Parts: sequence; structure tokens; C-alpha cells
Amino acid sequence: MKTIDDYQVCYQQAVAWGDMDAFGHVNNVMFYRYIESARIHYLGLVDAFADGNVCVVASSSCKFMAPVHYPDTLRIGVCVTDMRTAGFMMEYGIYSTSQNKMVAVGDAVIVMMNEAVTSKVAISEAMRSNILRIEHSAS
Repeated sequence: MKTIDDYQVCYQQAVAWGDMDAFGHVNNVMFYRYIESARIHYLGLVDAFADGNVCVVASSSCKFMAPVHYPDTLRIGVCVTDMRTAGFMMEYGIYSTSQNKMVAVGDAVIVMMNEAVTSKVAISEAMRSNILRIEHSAS
């Protein structure tokens, strides 16, 4: 399993009191919101929203390994692990700074769509190049 330092892009997320549920830990739905914020951060770095295109989540999953409580600050690692013509796989690692360990991992299949005609479009060469630059920056 990856460590948080294996990710080239990390997004910092503060845990809010209201993120917890009646059981006193962060509700599983919040993990998907945290992942969404990290994904949008990454997609902004690679200019994914140019040319009237949007990124749609085709599938996603999250494996919860430890409960998270308020207060905490999470570091969410994001990477692209596979690119196809019109989509790509993203992987996420969620690290708790108060627990000093990974607390969840997730992934998602992202598909590029044209917002106006709602059809799949190819990943632009500029975006593909930006993703490769980020993912290989430590190599």
C-alpha cells in the first residue's frame, strides 16, 4: 500500500465538528466529499475544465481503515494510475495527521464529457501532458 508521501499531489482537509455522525466519528459520506475536493484540486492543476468539457465520475469506491474524529487534519493524496482515450483512473489515499497513518483509500473512474452535447470526448493532449508531468515529477 502507498504512503501519503508516494503521492505527487496532496490536498489538505480540516475535519469539521459537523462532519461527525451520531456514533462520534466522521461519517462515511464525508470521505467522498473530501475525495471530491481533492479531485477538483487535482483537475484544476491539469486544466481539465478547458474547452467546455467536464469530468464525470463513472464509478468510485472507498475502503475505510480507521475511524476519524474531530479535530483532525487530513492529507488526501491524489494520482492518476491509468489513462484511456476518454477517461482515467484516479487513486486516493487519506492520511490522518492526528493518528499519523492512512485511514482510507479510494479510487474512481473519471470520464471526460462535453458539457454542451453530453457525449464522451478524448482527453486533450494538453491535459494528458499535464497529468504525465505531475505523475512523473519525482521520477
